[in-house]
Amino acid sequence: MSRIRRLLVPALVAAAAGSVFAAPSASAAPAPQCDTASAPFNYVVLYNPRTPERKVDSELRAKCGEKVAYYPEIGVAVASSRNADFQAKIGVFRAYSGGRDVAFPPAATARATRSAVVDTKENEETTSVAVEEDLSAQQWDMRAIQAPEANKISGGSSSVTVGVLDSGIEPTHPALKAALDPNVSAGCNSGAPDTTPAAWAPTTSDHGTHVAGTIAGKDASRGFTGVAPGVKLASVKVVNDDGLILPEAAVCGFMWAAKHRFPVTNNSYYIDPGMFYCAKEPGDAAAFEAVRRAVTYSTGRGVLNVAAAGNSGFDPDKQTTDPNRPHPVDESCGILPKAIDGVVNVSAIGYAGTKSSYSNYGDDVSVTAPGGDRAQLQPAGQGVGCPLSTIFNGGYGAKCGTSMASPHAAGVAALLASRYRHAPPRLLTWLLEHQADEVPCGTAAPVCEGPAKDNSYYGHGRVNALDAVK
Repeated sequence: MSRIRRLLVPALVAAAAGSVFAAPSASAAPAPQCDTASAPFNYVVLYNPRTPERKVDSELRAKCGEKVAYYPEIGVAVASSRNADFQAKIGVFRAYSGGRDVAFPPAATARATRSAVVDTKENEETTSVAVEEDLSAQQWDMRAIQAPEANKISGGSSSVTVGVLDSGIEPTHPALKAALDPNVSAGCNSGAPDTTPAAWAPTTSDHGTHVAGTIAGKDASRGFTGVAPGVKLASVKVVNDDGLILPEAAVCGFMWAAKHRFPVTNNSYYIDPGMFYCAKEPGDAAAFEAVRRAVTYSTGRGVLNVAAAGNSGFDPDKQTTDPNRPHPVDESCGILPKAIDGVVNVSAIGYAGTKSSYSNYGDDVSVTAPGGDRAQLQPAGQGVGCPLSTIFNGGYGAKCGTSMASPHAAGVAALLASRYRHAPPRLLTWLLEHQADEVPCGTAAPVCEGPAKDNSYYGHGRVNALDAVK
């Protein structure tokens, strides 16, 4: 998202909502007649930051809601309600439920549900790989960013933790069990952090396990090594068993990262059920603002958030419609979380070093990294076109996607955070971008626009792990 659009979104939200963020004062009122039979849904609800919790509780009860979590630092509550009119009671620009939109989609919506981590343009099906004595030959993606050379100098610091906001990390995988820190892991699907292992462990998807291996995996017996094998990992589960990342889960994830001051998070997803969230749309405005506040707060607490560009093969700034929902897309809209100012946006390249066919692009791309492309084939014995990493049951497999590109960049950011301890996110971003290897547009023009040092396909270039540790 361009700088103009990033600045415009919060202003539009504030203009649309005005002073309605403030909760009404508590007063005597008859008990509400609330629905007690229908299925409950969770909502994000906006308040002025630092609104007293008692006022939040009072309003939610009065309007047939129940508090699930409250983040006073940013004025965002997560509430549960069975009432179909709960959003209307609170205010359509103050409350939103992604879960309810999935269950009761607008009639004009072509696709009510989708997998947030596997969209229509991404080929993330796992290609299982036989576990051999040495898998390093198949790690072409690591060689592309000079990770093996970097690891000879430094694998990163165990004092640096990368928050993996995803579907969970398999805690018993031989390449991950040493890196995973269960003490700072949490499940966030309810909107409130749950630190029990069952809440943050994966269930239906090995997506987060694959991402984690790329960042910090290490299995000496199999010759597999991630970008930064010396850093720690936190499993922050934001993907539910239907494959969806709803706004309340994302808010919880970013606030958890802020609480624990993770230097880096990886976000290989976009927030459901829409693709774009728009500040002028009822409901959307509340979700966008809730996520924006959480991301901005985490950045202020020293967290660098790295995100996948997306896999629809388009420039989001030039879209006029949302592929998943019926409303139009304009300058107030963005794909979350990558549209938020301060988030590092990562596009994908394949083995040949050119943009993957599915990868989104545009002026908001920060850097690029290997995400794979089954059309860009490498020599025999060097893999299947997609990055190799960890999967369920201690295994290894290959997946393609910007979801795979993003953790390469997050791993390099973790190496930088290890070397420059307590460096603010803005400095880490500057280093990540300015140490990247330039990738010119080449024959991709005129769709690819800009010079080699900053263009719409590759941003500032391909991330470089070796330069991060030199």
